Amino acid sequence: MQLKLTNTLSNKLDFFTPINNKNIKLYVCGPTVYDKPHIGNARSLVIYDVLYRILRELYGDNSVTFVRNITDIDDKIIQRAEELGILIKELTTEVIKNFHEDAEYLNCLLPTHEPKATETLDVMIEIIQKLINNGHAYTSNGHVYYNIESFPDYGKFSGKETDSLIQGSRIEIDNNKKHPADFVLWKPSQDKDLGVSYDSPWGLGRPGWHIECSAMSYKFLGTDFDIHGGGADLMFPHHTNEIAQSCCAFPGSKFANFWVHNGFLTVRGEKMSKSLGNFITIYDMRQKKVKGEIIRLLLLNSHYRSPMDYNEKALYDATETMNYFYRTLENFDLINFEQIKFENLPQDFIHSLCDDLNIHRAISIMFSLAKEINKSSNAESVTKAKILVSCGRVLGFFMENTGSWFHMDETDLEIENMIKERNMAKSVKNWEEADRIRNLLTAKGIMLEDNPYGQTIWRRVPSNL
Repeated sequence: MQLKLTNTLSNKLDFFTPINNKNIKLYVCGPTVYDKPHIGNARSLVIYDVLYRILRELYGDNSVTFVRNITDIDDKIIQRAEELGILIKELTTEVIKNFHEDAEYLNCLLPTHEPKATETLDVMIEIIQKLINNGHAYTSNGHVYYNIESFPDYGKFSGKETDSLIQGSRIEIDNNKKHPADFVLWKPSQDKDLGVSYDSPWGLGRPGWHIECSAMSYKFLGTDFDIHGGGADLMFPHHTNEIAQSCCAFPGSKFANFWVHNGFLTVRGEKMSKSLGNFITIYDMRQKKVKGEIIRLLLLNSHYRSPMDYNEKALYDATETMNYFYRTLENFDLINFEQIKFENLPQDFIHSLCDDLNIHRAISIMFSLAKEINKSSNAESVTKAKILVSCGRVLGFFMENTGSWFHMDETDLEIENMIKERNMAKSVKNWEEADRIRNLLTAKGIMLEDNPYGQTIWRRVPSNL
């Protein structure tokens, strides 16, 4: 079955035809490592992990090259390190460590390559020099700028007119530029750069944001590759500028044949913001002992191109669904289940994934299969359980056995028992006792949430929150 993807480049649903079906090339914009990844970053992380898994199923494990970069040179990084009073390297090392822990928590596969910007400076300098030589870039007062007027198709990708490109973008406006929307490829070092200074033909400095991805994709995938992924917020200016500089540095290159963009994420209907108190990191979820597969399900259970809202009901629903799946499989040893080949899985499941990554529909098919298992005889249920587990593992689920999924340590059992006592007190309207138990749990760092469904959800609150 052939994969179809919504291609931002053509603005329609296209059949995916690889350049070389023995080496599918996928590039995804990774984190800028200035702070712990948030729940919006997690959505992008799991979506492209599923795309990677599907490509491996369709073309073979060893036939897909997946590159996800790490931006460890950026204005935000310098600003954050300055606020904390630490060196850039200290900050980026810690944030990269957190990112890797988050990716593992969410059951994401390792990419084939994970280059850092600091490791690809020679390629950036090479591309910048090509752009200067080709008449698409110019030097000005220690800076190197890309000349947007040298590329007639500039802005076509994002559907923006040249004169309207400045508003809402991460570009610097100064008198050194020929056009206000020209973007920086190389900038001179400043005193506050905290040790981020590199030698180049244009003096000591550091690269601009956009050139980093062009260099890292070129180094590992060449001038042309199959799919470029990232958040919808990156279409302009980042992806627009990637296309311009890569196509002009390598005449005849199309850069990426497919562009895939995932939708925005809000929290309780609002844009995530620290000032609103709704800024949720993946680290927060780990500290609260929310299982990674639950967050993964929550983030995948709406179409990747659509906006999605993170809220308590969505978390509750994802928790209940994953618990239902694991209860359905409680009598089976999942660890010893051999995964059924992708082509032997239910055709409607495969079709859903190949139909523009309709993961929500694929999960609904899994839910229907779980219902059938619960109604089946023993012989039938074993076969169907193997199919359910294999479907789930294609999506990155069922990495635990049911025993570990439902296991609670002594501390957790104590908390559960206190919650039961509180609920009993509430049932007889002993509000004083119910409040006393809540206060005891709060003192232990346990927050209770009484949801509309008559259940009490508890979570640990990190001491630094």
